Amino acid sequence: MSLSNIKVVLVGPLYGGNVGSICRAMANTGLSNLTLVAPALTLNYAEARMMAVAADSILEGRKEVSTLEEAVGDCGLVMGTTARLGLYRQHARTPREWAPRILESAAANQVALVFGRENWGLTNEEIAICTNMIQIPSSEEYPSLNLAQAGMVCFYELFVAAGVFEAVGEKTPECPTRTREHMFTMWREMLLAIGFMDEEKADHMMLGLRRIFCRAPLTEDDVRILMGVARQTMWKARQETRT
Repeated sequence: MSLSNIKVVLVGPLYGGNVGSICRAMANTGLSNLTLVAPALTLNYAEARMMAVAADSILEGRKEVSTLEEAVGDCGLVMGTTARLGLYRQHARTPREWAPRILESAAANQVALVFGRENWGLTNEEIAICTNMIQIPSSEEYPSLNLAQAGMVCFYELFVAAGVFEAVGEKTPECPTRTREHMFTMWREMLLAIGFMDEEKADHMMLGLRRIFCRAPLTEDDVRILMGVARQTMWKARQETRT
């Protein structure tokens, strides 16, 4: 899977909590390769382990190097992240726009996602090493994202674009017309039985009910529940009539 060739590179991280949160976000999205470039001497690894939770294997398996050149030397694409604009950042595109290109390259080569320091990001010299720039859409009033948040946005877009997640489908198929019509017949009888509508207005009311129920697909399970509601309500109405 091409996600295994994607390397997350944190340049000069300052806070253990952010590093640990990055590890957790990576685990959430199928990434496992973490490199730290010249982490702060004061970086709290105990805090990082606490924030990584069950992703501590990514933290413990990290590489630490002195320079960005060393971190990305084996990579083809080097995707730098930026919150600022400028002459050398004008080709920045969103994570969603870049995701197909990153995955295409990662199918055969190492790719680096490079995140800068929490306080000032990447330097111009580090930007120069990057082949492309990623900018996450955010408010003009406050464009700067927390390091772990920025990482999660980028990782999520790659994970979705990779198509490795499959949502759980409905257990039963969409209900056939004959069963759905039987359900509407039962509801008509039930609503008449409880006095919600009279025979004169029943057709009009049932059209409204059909509109409500048919705004989304009705599965066989859905219709069985709705028929059960009608059946139980009519039984209760008959019991009350007898008493």
